[in-house]
Amino acid sequence: MQLRRTQFSSEGSLAMLRALNRLQVIFQHLKMSKQTDSAAEVLLEKKGGAGVITLNRPKALNALNLPMIQKIYPQIKTWEQDPETFLIIIKGTGGKAFCAGGDIRALTEAGKVGDKLIQDFFVGEYRLNNAVGTCKKPYVALIDGITMGGGVGVSVHGHFRVATEKTVFAMPETAIGLFPDVGGGYFLPRLSGKIGYYLALTGCRLKGRDVLKAGIATHFVESEKLPALEKDLIALKSPSKEKIADLLNSYHMKCTIDQEKEFALDEHMEKINSLFSANSMEEIVKKLKQDGSPFAMKQLETINKMSPTSLKLTFRQLREGASMSLQEVLRMEYRLSQACMKGHDFYEGVRAVLIDKDQSPKWKPAALEEVSDEFVDSCFKSLGNDDLKL
Repeated sequence: MQLRRTQFSSEGSLAMLRALNRLQVIFQHLKMSKQTDSAAEVLLEKKGGAGVITLNRPKALNALNLPMIQKIYPQIKTWEQDPETFLIIIKGTGGKAFCAGGDIRALTEAGKVGDKLIQDFFVGEYRLNNAVGTCKKPYVALIDGITMGGGVGVSVHGHFRVATEKTVFAMPETAIGLFPDVGGGYFLPRLSGKIGYYLALTGCRLKGRDVLKAGIATHFVESEKLPALEKDLIALKSPSKEKIADLLNSYHMKCTIDQEKEFALDEHMEKINSLFSANSMEEIVKKLKQDGSPFAMKQLETINKMSPTSLKLTFRQLREGASMSLQEVLRMEYRLSQACMKGHDFYEGVRAVLIDKDQSPKWKPAALEEVSDEFVDSCFKSLGNDDLKL
């Protein structure tokens, strides 16, 4: 009798376990399907004639990680071929940021242990930047909120960039031992005068209408009007690039926020153009010291905090990029990205700015003069079979 009771209880337990397992599987599926809805890090939807990309990591300020990049890239390629898709819209959720950059922390962790992510991430990101830059369908980026680094890469190369009063643009990479990548070597030297050099080397932030005035945005619309604008874009019947431009212009013309405000850099443009036109990074520093004006001293103070290696790489990146195609620039930047991943300053910069937040990185080398031309040359050298293929 004892034996049979044990047998029954163990069989009962097994049945219970199986039932529990089944429940767990069901819950897992439910969780998964829920995740793909609200918790998916990027939402890809077809609305009317528009393909809509929504960056959906509000807590991380919509920073791009590799899984997001790997979802967006093939979707852009698919929509590009689809005769029923007439335009592509990209936006961010959460109200604070369009996209604050790439997932720097993940890269730091990967780099420390020699993980393949340090290649895969940059390959994926730069291919995505190129897909945006060569997109055959009109591409509209609603850059509402913080737009930095990787966020610039998925917007600036497209046909239309709509800024709002909440937009904050910056390429702050020299402060973390990197360089303004994602095609920065292409668009920055093409901005008027020496604005691009100034933004790249100092990491200066531009806000609201200034993003338009610097030539980074193409339109300026109130943040609260974006849902209506998106609705109107989606409602357009088989729109041409001209029709989309007309619609964006009509919203732009009606926007009166900060209309009278002068461009924040206007009063300094003469100085920016003269101080940042030089043949070397050392020469820029020398010019700033000689000028001695409050503006020049402030820039000098900023530049002195940046990674000397990053400054030298960035200076050359912009000079070379000025006469290259976007594809050539991205290939060059991939080489630089891999050099930075092998170096010291990127990990030290991330530690000082993002992890310990002590804001006092110990750069190696610590001075511009110690970053040799031979070293800089080596960072630009071909990687042979490992070069970026677009």
